[in-house]
Amino acid sequence: MTTSPSAHHPAGADPTPDPPADTPEPTRSARAHSFNAAAAQYAANRPSYPPALFDTIEDLTGRPLTGTRVADVGAGTGIATALLHARGADVVAVEPGDGMAAQFRRTRPDIPVIRGTGDDLPLADASVDLVTYAQAWHWTDPARAVPEAVRVLRPGGALALWWNTDALDVPWIAEAAARIARHFDIDVSAEKRNVDARAADPAGLLDFTRRTVRWSRRVPVDTHLANLGSHSVFLVHGAEHTASFLAEEREHLLRAFPNGSVEEVYEVVLLLAMTPA
Repeated sequence: MTTSPSAHHPAGADPTPDPPADTPEPTRSARAHSFNAAAAQYAANRPSYPPALFDTIEDLTGRPLTGTRVADVGAGTGIATALLHARGADVVAVEPGDGMAAQFRRTRPDIPVIRGTGDDLPLADASVDLVTYAQAWHWTDPARAVPEAVRVLRPGGALALWWNTDALDVPWIAEAAARIARHFDIDVSAEKRNVDARAADPAGLLDFTRRTVRWSRRVPVDTHLANLGSHSVFLVHGAEHTASFLAEEREHLLRAFPNGSVEEVYEVVLLLAMTPA
């Protein structure tokens, strides 16, 4: 597991990228809402985040997470929220989706979750020290979400955005990404350009620092396939279309991993900006 610094602003892409902010409706809306019906699948199979990510957040903010008041926005089923809680943060989750919020409450009953979006946060002015978005910022309108984050942050607070992105320098992952692109008619290069070009803060209100944390997990083939199937590009194409791809993908994976254990390799892209003290 390694961390590396790089330039400011753009985030990386994975082989099933979520749509850029300019994706036409209803495609973008359908993909955003598709997770609610698959919340249990999402919670059970999506990857977590490595401890080094939270170490990096502490290094960049200059304060421990213990005792920090955090709003985890677009919290989904609470994967990142639970990790922040375990690090000692005083965390509240903000989640817009019915299905995701219900799953959150079932699995994280000890953490409060309130309904809302990053574009209109249901939080008081200057009420938190850290606003986080794990795999969620791309669903916001930054022109609204950045000022909202600044509004609820206390002086010297921080906005932290991060994404698990697939390590496309790993041959089997790059090959799988190409198969997904062909099956779902995705222009991977265009999607990646869109993600790379999407500044976290187009208006330049904040100055983001970027860090990358590389990590991996080993999971059964079935878990890997269920993880794939929980991405919006799969969910909106329907069960039959998705099932045909996943059946073929299982055969590819078993040739690459005959013992049935897949090593997923990720690079977490972290963007973090501080507000004036």
